[in-house]
Amino acid sequence: MDQHRATVAPDDETTGLIDVEQAEAALVEHYPRLVRLAYLILPPGIGRTRRVLAAHALAQRALPRNRGYGTGPDPHPDVELPWQRGTKGPGADTGYAYVRLRVLRLALRAARPRRWWQRPPALPQVFGLRLFPRSGGADELALERALSELSGPGRAAYLLRELERLGEHEARTLLRAAGVADARAALDEADAVPEQAGSRDGSLLESPEFDPCSLQARPTDLMRRRQHVRAVLVAVVALVVCGTLLGVPGRGWGPTGAAAPSYARNPSSERALDPARLTRAAPDAWRTASRAGFSSWPARGDRVRDTALLRRALAVWARPGRSVRVSATLGTQSGPPSGPPQLLFAGEVDQATVVLLYDGLRVARYAEAGEGGAAALDFARLDAADAATSTALVLSRTDGNVRYLTAPWVRHARVRDLLHPNGAPRPLHRTGHGVTDPVRTVPQLRPCRGWPALQFGSRLVADLGELAPARLTYGTPGAGVRDVAGRAAHASWARTGCRLGMMRGRGVRSVNSWRFAAQALPEAGGHAAWLCTRADTWRDTGSKVLAQFQPWDTRRGAAGAVVSSADNSPACGPREPRVLAGVLWKARSGRWYLLAAGSRQVTGIVATGGVRGRSYGRGLTLPAKAGARADLKARLADGGRLSPLR
Repeated sequence: MDQHRATVAPDDETTGLIDVEQAEAALVEHYPRLVRLAYLILPPGIGRTRRVLAAHALAQRALPRNRGYGTGPDPHPDVELPWQRGTKGPGADTGYAYVRLRVLRLALRAARPRRWWQRPPALPQVFGLRLFPRSGGADELALERALSELSGPGRAAYLLRELERLGEHEARTLLRAAGVADARAALDEADAVPEQAGSRDGSLLESPEFDPCSLQARPTDLMRRRQHVRAVLVAVVALVVCGTLLGVPGRGWGPTGAAAPSYARNPSSERALDPARLTRAAPDAWRTASRAGFSSWPARGDRVRDTALLRRALAVWARPGRSVRVSATLGTQSGPPSGPPQLLFAGEVDQATVVLLYDGLRVARYAEAGEGGAAALDFARLDAADAATSTALVLSRTDGNVRYLTAPWVRHARVRDLLHPNGAPRPLHRTGHGVTDPVRTVPQLRPCRGWPALQFGSRLVADLGELAPARLTYGTPGAGVRDVAGRAAHASWARTGCRLGMMRGRGVRSVNSWRFAAQALPEAGGHAAWLCTRADTWRDTGSKVLAQFQPWDTRRGAAGAVVSSADNSPACGPREPRVLAGVLWKARSGRWYLLAAGSRQVTGIVATGGVRGRSYGRGLTLPAKAGARADLKARLADGGRLSPLR
């Protein structure tokens, strides 16, 4: 067969041949429509100028790189395209259908989050100008906001239905051909978009607001451009001078990979960067240590003796270059170690090389995609860890999965879904080095559909997006805090797990949840539980406290309602194991009530403001009106006063 032709099979299973010239003609003829399609599929968060340039780049790369159809970004040219006899407009052109599929594939691929070692594709360069489409009105802004809330496949499904005017079957077939794993879910997501206003001439998607071929131009920051030109000239001169000095024998950079040039030759700093001086705990040090923690972890992995790898990791830690992606949890310093750190792990994990180092205060994770490839450096403060809070560390995050390195004292590892307390935990396989199989992370779009937690013996930990998972506990602060075990604890966490997303990005060490009160609901509405959830951090500041109201007559397993929250508060902790909270509750009859409850130290509650009344106990129930605002105060057994959590 001629190598310059591609096969396209329509729905009636007849086969047509498209040559390169026909596809090129379709691209030129329908170029504005194809660029608009790519522009709308790309995520709006990347900025309008970059989005415009990316849309043009994707449309122009829709043709193969050479004369044959079997090369380039389309590895499967012989695909079934949704096409129907009698179709009018661009959809009837098989050349356009083929190019549209390629644009759709490239746009969906560009809309997916890139892995840390993947570099963004090259874009057309426009220096000194910012290019963006014309501004639209309120209807266009509302549509842009609605599209930004969809995923990439969801936006593609919406455009195929509303812009390309394809039926459900045709759109589903085209989405599958473009590589969408769940085309039906993408169509359901698109159907959830409210119907947008338009005109008799066409939909809002065809307005100038979404036309990346009709652009406005504005200059960039002129003063900053002048400063950048001067800085570039100075940098070039400095580079020439430094390159000459560094080229002297015995004073070169050395095989340190992505590390920046050395800026000091201090003997103590050089000893900290020597792989031969790395601290390594004995294999059974954790059995005899006075306190089991990260300092008693042995060095594990298949590359703990790779001196070149360890030298690169230490050099990048001390002097990360501009190409290194550096991240640190809140309150964690990213500076070099003060002395030789301890080696915890070095080995291959998910097509990357990972090194874990510990300096007594922080854990540093160095990862590289092949020797000399892209590198990343992550820090987390994990000082004063004990056996309960040093059970695992994150080795890699890839495609929504996490691999952990477990502590040497962990004998059994399982995965439990917090939101399904009656389900049995499933075993989690580990290698001889303690590396687990991939564990699915919490879905970002629908976090309350499931929340996987790791169970190590009796201890339960949850991933909050940081290097160390947070320990989960249950019980009264300062007295009865224990591991999550038993029917009551699991049932409580099943209705609290969805709230763990509010604890992300804080450097959380542990999260404790406890039921501080139970209350009978008015009008025979059943009972309700009052819970307080507290997240403590590794740095002992920045805590997060939530008070929850959980009626027992709601849908089984439904998340509790957060009625109040506080940051940097000692409430619900060992220092102040007491709490007061209130909520407006609507009975089945339609009447509203003010409900309030306090911990066991409370002997009376007073309500003022929009609702007035008092009680001589731990609970308060008063009739109220919708939207009423009340001020609560509680009297404690020792004569003190307690305000609600806020």
